[in-house]
Amino acid sequence: MEVGLGQNQTIIKVGVVLDLNTTFSKICLTSMNMSLSDFYEDHPSYRTRITLHVRDSMEDTVQASAAAALDLIKNEQVNAIIGPKSSTQAEFMIRLANKTQVPTITFSATSPLLTSIRSPYFVRATVNDSSQVKAIADIVKSFGWRSVVAITVDNELGEAFMPFLSDALQNVEVNKSAIPPEATDDLIQEELLKLMKRQTRVFVVHMESSLAFRIFKKAREIGMMEEGYVWLITNEMTHMMRHIDHGHSLKTIEGVLGVKSHVPKSKELEDFGLRWKRSFKKENPRDELNIFALWAYDSITALAMAVERTNLNSSCYDNGSATSKYMTGLGNVGVSPYGPSLQKALWEVSFKGLAGDFNLTNGQLESPKFEIINFVGNEERVLGFWTPSNGLVNADSNKAKLGPVIWPGKSNIDPKGWEIPGKKLIVGLPVKRGFLNFVEIIRDPITNKTTAKGYAIDIFEAALKKLSYSVIPEYVSLDSPHEYTSLVYQVYNKKWDAVVGDLTITANRSLYVDFTLPYTESGVSMMVPVRDNDNKNTWVFLEPWSLGLWVTTGCFLVLIGFVVWLFEHRINTDFRGPPDHQIGTSCWFSFSTMVFANREKVVSNLARFVMVVWCFVMFVLTQSYAANLTSFLTVQRFHPAATTVNDLIKNGDYVGYQGGTFVKDILLDLGFHINQLKPYYAADEALTLFSKGKSKGIAAVFDEVAYLNAIISQSCSKYAMVEPTFKTAGFGFAFPKNSPLTGDISKAILNVTQGAEMKEIENRWFGKKNDCPDPKTDLTSNSLSLSSLWGLFLIAGTASFLALLVFVVLFLKEHRHTLCDESGSSLWRKLKVLSRIFDEKDFKSHTFKNNSVHNVSSPLTDYYIRSPSTVQIIPRPPSLSLNREFELRRLSSTQSEEWFTMQPIYHEDGESDIECVVEDKIF
Repeated sequence: MEVGLGQNQTIIKVGVVLDLNTTFSKICLTSMNMSLSDFYEDHPSYRTRITLHVRDSMEDTVQASAAAALDLIKNEQVNAIIGPKSSTQAEFMIRLANKTQVPTITFSATSPLLTSIRSPYFVRATVNDSSQVKAIADIVKSFGWRSVVAITVDNELGEAFMPFLSDALQNVEVNKSAIPPEATDDLIQEELLKLMKRQTRVFVVHMESSLAFRIFKKAREIGMMEEGYVWLITNEMTHMMRHIDHGHSLKTIEGVLGVKSHVPKSKELEDFGLRWKRSFKKENPRDELNIFALWAYDSITALAMAVERTNLNSSCYDNGSATSKYMTGLGNVGVSPYGPSLQKALWEVSFKGLAGDFNLTNGQLESPKFEIINFVGNEERVLGFWTPSNGLVNADSNKAKLGPVIWPGKSNIDPKGWEIPGKKLIVGLPVKRGFLNFVEIIRDPITNKTTAKGYAIDIFEAALKKLSYSVIPEYVSLDSPHEYTSLVYQVYNKKWDAVVGDLTITANRSLYVDFTLPYTESGVSMMVPVRDNDNKNTWVFLEPWSLGLWVTTGCFLVLIGFVVWLFEHRINTDFRGPPDHQIGTSCWFSFSTMVFANREKVVSNLARFVMVVWCFVMFVLTQSYAANLTSFLTVQRFHPAATTVNDLIKNGDYVGYQGGTFVKDILLDLGFHINQLKPYYAADEALTLFSKGKSKGIAAVFDEVAYLNAIISQSCSKYAMVEPTFKTAGFGFAFPKNSPLTGDISKAILNVTQGAEMKEIENRWFGKKNDCPDPKTDLTSNSLSLSSLWGLFLIAGTASFLALLVFVVLFLKEHRHTLCDESGSSLWRKLKVLSRIFDEKDFKSHTFKNNSVHNVSSPLTDYYIRSPSTVQIIPRPPSLSLNREFELRRLSSTQSEEWFTMQPIYHEDGESDIECVVEDKIF
């Protein structure tokens, strides 16, 4: 086709390869012709004109690539090729274009596989399928679906899409169902029925729209378009489903979600749509314009702009054979001389097209904005948008959650994304020879139906009852006892939906299945016999404290007694008397604080401060002693026969383990010889081995804590668990990888184990444990050491030191005149005076001034006045009353008379003292 050809204008040949018998190709070809007309009408001065040379690919891959494209390159020597329709057809054409350096532009081949060819002459003027997988992943994650099935076409289109979808759906199980492009309705139905038997109810469909429409029709017939199902279709189908069956197809896919590239509204698009209808719908009134026709329009515009920027003086290929009329043979195919420059110009083209901004990045359109569509009736409701920068955004707000969805079956309740087929869960059980209180299988000999009971079964069924939906377990088992790892493989191979029982959670098993949260205590421990050691230790009352703690406590008792005596003996008669009496009183006072039985009162604030701190220390010490002594008198009356693994290995003792478990490997790793290990399969067998003694039986048992608890519950007074404990994760239930039941059952297990129901289940299968010592109690518990309580002594010592420092400072300040006396006395004499003063009563203290006066048998006759310089005996004046102040005189060193006020003070015992204040000195 030639448009508006003028003088001095260069003709540029462009090949077009389409399936001309399809409505899709007719629509796109009409758009391309309109694009040429519009472009050159707007740019009449351009020196180049494109002419389209159309070839029919006849909907055949070989015909499109080997015949049509080769004919255009060899015989027409086109400068560029547009097309073909499908990704399968485009692959060979791109390789051919790379060889001949002829740019190939596609507006409908979306497979990511084409990018891997890495041809610089391939231009994708459409959206790559890989650009939408993140939008799909965000939709799946926003609803919390943990498993999806990707239904794809079984060709390059589907195979190239799957790796990108799997990478985007991290932490989500992705299963694949491939439908051949030529599949019959029976084959489609057979595949859909297989999918119905799976738990997953979320399906992502990626294929040609015509095949997808047949799948949806069959899915609706067999009941897969009802409530609970989720269908999500990709970009091409979302655009094209309206054009199938003349629009009636939308009722078939009602409730389906779709990802759709966003086409911004514009006046140019509106005008083009009206002109396109006038041009095309005269002969095809029921057909509609689609986005691929818009991309075809923009592709011609981009190519016309690129050729104008390229210097095209000749249309001859290098080494080409323009005269050949054969459409076979690649050996003499020429190379376009303008391919590199035209390719560069194409990559640099940028404009606002009908489908949006036309910008190429590495030869592809940039990832567009996607709409999230919900098909409701004959309408396409926009729920939200997705962009690479912002992710999902609600259409009516900025929230990440999509708007309300109408799901299949016209339901407005968000599907949970999975459902148990037939509402029954195939649950595998271990066949056990012992420990039947965990799992016991019961088979009805008439119906051959399997039922089960036990501790694990009760917890599992209690958890099922707490689910918000109904799950009916159907129990099955293998014919004979097997190792537990083989049970895990039954779930991994899809034979069972779950395994329930005393199944230990291990790292190796977690590679194949998902486990729920554990419902038992974790760890592998050692159980040994215990012997009664009651009343065999006369000095057991000393064991709660270590020797260092006893010595330190005794030293601090003496220290506190001494500190209190320093503060009290000058002002408190309880702490006065002969030296032996004062020592005894101080020690008695300090030691009686251990039981808070001291009767002596303390009157100084410093002593009270020290005693407050010390009483707190003694309270902690006595309570710690009482608690530890109780432990020694009760728990330690059971003494373990063996306490360490090293003792067992060194002595060559036999030890037991439960056969068929991983505990054997732990024992071998610890250093036990294989000949030292004896297996057992039931609690009674373990007890029998113990009863035979060390020589013929075993000295200890190693097993998981849950099993040891079961053994101890039968004879708790004879056996106990001791350290060490080896870390394990406990018992759990196994489900397939990414099964939604795993999380729901885990939450239900928490509700069961943290409620009162758990206690009832434990009592039912293991009996009450009130009369048994705690099996996890450390039978070799140590005495309390000084390192555990040194902080208390630090507090007491610091408080005593500070109080003593304050006391010394105040005492020296009060008697500073004695130290600073300039009479010529030596320092030693002054210190002796201070020591004599320190040993006497402090008459200035309120404790003496406030005492009552009585029992005075006779008046005082003489008064002794002591001073560093003189001592004089002065008779009492006859007229002096005993109850009033009087004056006495003292001869100073200068023999001058000095008069001072004296105050007689009387005590309850009849004795009296006289206080004489001379220049603040007491004599």
